[in-house]
Amino acid sequence: MIDLQLAPGRAILLQVDMKHFAFYPVKPGRWLALAAAAALLGCLAPVMNAQTRSTNAPAKTETATIGGGCFWCAEAVFQRIPGVKSVVSGFAGGTVRNPTYEQVCTGTTGHAEVIQITYDPAVLSYDKLLEIFWEAHDPTTLNRQGNDVGTQYRSIILYGNDAQKKAAEASKASAAKRFKAQIVTEIVPLKAFYSAEAYHQNYYNLNKNQPYCQFTITPKLQKLISEGVIPQGKP
Repeated sequence: MIDLQLAPGRAILLQVDMKHFAFYPVKPGRWLALAAAAALLGCLAPVMNAQTRSTNAPAKTETATIGGGCFWCAEAVFQRIPGVKSVVSGFAGGTVRNPTYEQVCTGTTGHAEVIQITYDPAVLSYDKLLEIFWEAHDPTTLNRQGNDVGTQYRSIILYGNDAQKKAAEASKASAAKRFKAQIVTEIVPLKAFYSAEAYHQNYYNLNKNQPYCQFTITPKLQKLISEGVIPQGKP
């Protein structure tokens, strides 16, 4: 805030925010010029402040929800991709509200184990994210990834809007050219996402010595690093 006042004795009192600056005495022929300059500064200040605020605006993020077998594996992969801000393991695609892990394991909820990724689209595009998705699992095995068998382990993309739907369909058609068998990945709208229990979150990073991590997830990460899908130095 800038406030210009004419003080007694032809002094100019200039208030900027909560600070006061007094200019006195001022010769009669000069105070109008100073007043004009101060008024111009008052006009420019909002513009200058607006420019400063714009540089501090938070980065835009978007979300993607995908499933490709055990969510521990998928989470570990995408946590190591530049541009990913966070990964949450959970359930989606079914009919039961707020399911537990034990319920999903029965195969009766309709839910798949999925991850919800929050990412910076300026660094990682949705198309690139889907390319990594195809590389990170086998989309040609129905309701199965390795030794994990059941509908909860199915390959699935859950889109949040029409743009994601179109991108997912186009990406699937492109990926089909690289696989000998037919891709069975579902592409369906995201109706609800339910976060899994706390002990499932960040699982690999916290349990690298667990047998499943050692014999399933670590080899997958090493393979993806060797193929250039995951950057070097992201074990």
